[in-house]
Amino acid sequence: MIVRPAGADLHLITQPDHAHLAATIIEHAVTLAARPRRDAILLAVAEHDNGWAEEDAAPIVNPANGRLADFVNVPLAVRHRVWPRAIRRLEQHPWTAALVAQHALVVYDRYRWEAEWTPFFEGMASARDSLLEASGLTFDELVSDYEFVRLADLISLIFCMAITQPQQFGHWTVQFFGDHVVVSPDPFGNATIPIEVGARALRDQSFRSDDDLRAAVSAATNVTVRGTVSGTP
Repeated sequence: MIVRPAGADLHLITQPDHAHLAATIIEHAVTLAARPRRDAILLAVAEHDNGWAEEDAAPIVNPANGRLADFVNVPLAVRHRVWPRAIRRLEQHPWTAALVAQHALVVYDRYRWEAEWTPFFEGMASARDSLLEASGLTFDELVSDYEFVRLADLISLIFCMAITQPQQFGHWTVQFFGDHVVVSPDPFGNATIPIEVGARALRDQSFRSDDDLRAAVSAATNVTVRGTVSGTP
């Protein structure tokens, strides 16, 4: 679950909804139009977080503070199991699944040398390499296509989490101003893209148990978070 601050409330955005928003955004990237594997890339963006669906349907309390545990603060076991689940769901699309496996390796790279993460990295690398072999394409081609997955994920996350600090990926800088995300250099050909994502408005409070939290989330009001994305030179 992604948690977005909203005054006295929190807007809860599911990981799959964030991923679908990411695909809606990156499909406007000018250079993506010429990619021979454009459809596979967009599918990877849209489905890269499908393994979180079960976790988002049963949110848990962070025992450190009694509040909802977002995707950053859930236990390691949760973070480790969502990615194999996502890859299994995409096995019929080897290139897409390989991109998702690469994404898992990249986003958690800072943990690579921690012993408790070793099985995860070994499993993800093995899965990626097997899928890459099945695709008949090269690792360099995977890395090239993956740029769109990572950039899309970053833009959507910054919007969904309302992150105000500038974020870097490759030669891109992504910044959030109010309800507007700006990407530099501009990947969108001077277009301004209207975006929206569904959320649940939950009071920012602590909970005594997972059951109490889940009841509150189930009763929470549905809201729509809207904004725009554009680029600068």
